[in-house]
Amino acid sequence: MNTAFPPPATPAVEARGLCKSYGKQLVLDGVDLDVAQGSVFALLGPNGAGKTTIVHILATLLNPDAGSASIAGHDLRDEPEAVRAAIGVTGQFSAVDELLSGEENLLLMGRLRHLGERQARRRASELLEQFELTEAAKKPLAAFSGGMKRRLDLAMTLVTVPSVIFLDEPTTGLDPRSRRTMWQIVRSIVGEGVTVFLTTQYLEEADELADRVAVLDHGRLVAQGSPAELKRRVGGGYLRLQFSNSASFERAARLVDEATRDDAALALDVPSESDLPSIRRALDRLDSVGVEPDSLTVHTPDLDDVFFALTGAPAAGDTELEVTR
Repeated sequence: MNTAFPPPATPAVEARGLCKSYGKQLVLDGVDLDVAQGSVFALLGPNGAGKTTIVHILATLLNPDAGSASIAGHDLRDEPEAVRAAIGVTGQFSAVDELLSGEENLLLMGRLRHLGERQARRRASELLEQFELTEAAKKPLAAFSGGMKRRLDLAMTLVTVPSVIFLDEPTTGLDPRSRRTMWQIVRSIVGEGVTVFLTTQYLEEADELADRVAVLDHGRLVAQGSPAELKRRVGGGYLRLQFSNSASFERAARLVDEATRDDAALALDVPSESDLPSIRRALDRLDSVGVEPDSLTVHTPDLDDVFFALTGAPAAGDTELEVTR
């Protein structure tokens, strides 16, 4: 008996061997990408790593020196118009017209996208409500905050619903509240079936949003996978055992000789896979000699650890990659 299997879904974004140089400077060196439909794909890398170059190539704004790519099944070289019809792009800097109101910006985009007057007004109204801009719809953009302008910028990308949206560092410069509002909007867009290709320097952003993450370093992808997969790959988890008195601390330190001491805090950092069996083994060793920590904290690797392990480049601060090569 023959069993029929459905054909695999066409990737939203597929690239093979993308290369790009500017003079003698090699910016992209054989980049391969596969982005599933209806997912969030995050491309991580420091300033100058080539993230924006990849977006410009995939958005048909720049030709690669070598390699091939397709968007929603359309080849970039053979079907550039079909690719442009299938995508939306929000760049690093707001593209709104400062002389127009929020509503007027959306109506202008509707006309550029060949929507009729009635359809353009209906779509503008829907987007103003979705992006919580209704009250400011008729105000000049001078009255908009940075976060409001970025929301309007993204709303303009969605006047006609694209298959794939490229968000090139969309939250750079936003305050934490505005950044989280943008995250909620991205999640809602993906919930409607749109694929989001996100470039970012914010590790927390990739961890919050992405189904898959790729790390770009010196023009090459050095790793790809889900955030959880990449964290498991680098390891580095540990248990922090906190003690209230020096006697218990010293006894535990002698027993757990692989631990890193923090004498000032009376704490031990014990290397661990951070799963339940590892935690139980560590506690059983202490219990066997009657030592009990006052508190235990599990520390798991984050994308900061992943980036440092894969590239050797530290992140500045807790979550941002502000490394200049």
